[in-house]
Order: sequence, then C-alpha cells, then structure tokens
Amino acid sequence: MSVLELVRRLPEPAVVRRVSRALAVLDVVLNDDERTRYFEFDARWSATEEAALMRDGSGNEYSVVFSPDGVFGYGFDHESPVSPYANGMRSWPGLLDGVPEVFQEQRDDKAFSDDGVPRATVCFWRTTEDDAWRCGPVENVGADGADKLFELIADGRPEAYLTFAEEYYEVALDLEAIRHVYALMPLTEYVVTSLNRHRRLTDLTDDIAEIGYPRS
Repeated sequence: MSVLELVRRLPEPAVVRRVSRALAVLDVVLNDDERTRYFEFDARWSATEEAALMRDGSGNEYSVVFSPDGVFGYGFDHESPVSPYANGMRSWPGLLDGVPEVFQEQRDDKAFSDDGVPRATVCFWRTTEDDAWRCGPVENVGADGADKLFELIADGRPEAYLTFAEEYYEVALDLEAIRHVYALMPLTEYVVTSLNRHRRLTDLTDDIAEIGYPRS
C-alpha cells in the first residue's frame, strides 16, 4: 500500500482522530515508560492544533496534525528509497506538490524536518472543504512505507490493534477493554487492570489530560 492507496483507505477525519487518541491511551496503559511508547497524542500541540505521533524506536515515524483547517499527515520509513536521505536530501518528486496553502505551516514544521527538508516518505492531507483525502502526484512510488506506518489508522478496528499489541508487547489482551477505549468511553479501574494488572487509573491522570481522553 503506497500513499496513493492510503488516501483511498483512510476513514473520515473524525475516525482518524478518535482511533489516534485511543492508540495513545492504550499505549499509556500498557507501557509505563514514556520513552519507549509507540503511539502518542498531544491535545495541546498548539493553541489550535492536536497531533497524533508514532515513533517505533527503529527510525520510522509519523505525525498527523489536526487543525481548524483540516488534517495534514507525514510518514517516514527510514529504509524507503523514497527517503530524502536516499535522494541527496531532496523530497521525492511530487510528494509535496499541491499541499494547500492552509497547510504550509504544518508542511514546513521544523519538528518534522532535517536541514529544512521534510523527514517524509508519505504525505497526505484533507481540508475541511475536501470530500476525500488527497496526496501529491508522486512519481514511481512503491515502497514508501505507508502500509506499515498507517495500517492501524487505515484499518480502524480494535481487532487490528489487538493483533499488533499482542505481538509487540508479547501479552494476551482483552478485546472488550480495547473496544471500550476505541469508543472513547471514560476509563474505569476495571478496564485499566484488564489490560495491565500492574497499572491503576490514578497512574494515568496526567497522560489522559495530555491526550485529551474523556474523563468520567
């Protein structure tokens, strides 16, 4: 799946935001070490923006910024031939073409660039006026990493996270508890301990506030 396929598979922006928030909460429950968490969600990215972030610890990452103008996303597969590091620190042809003016700030955000070049092999967006996700006219794009980077968001099902997390964390998990979080229902002690018997709801107060997850 390249970015050309990804923009056809992504669900509506509200679903992308909901799933992204849920992924961050699930990682907070399962992993008490914030340095090694896979998914994050910052509800205070700026005064008007929220951001979903992924870092896999091996050099692959993504950022999806939600603003009043819509949604802008970057993905970076460090082994992809589309990487700027494999192309003389130049973005892949067509990758950034057509980015709407309202997303210029997100496109050029220094947090997602090196030496002024976006750290990206995948780029997509959707303004509030769009009726579909969009990307640039990328040329000969194949192994851009869109599939492995954004599969959980594109899939959108709790079952997909269950499969991922049981392999990543090497533990058996409760699907109903994951469904509870995916629905953004307020966390309970039972849900937390069903996912991780070593965690308590009070352990999560600050993280839940940062993520912007509903409280009871």
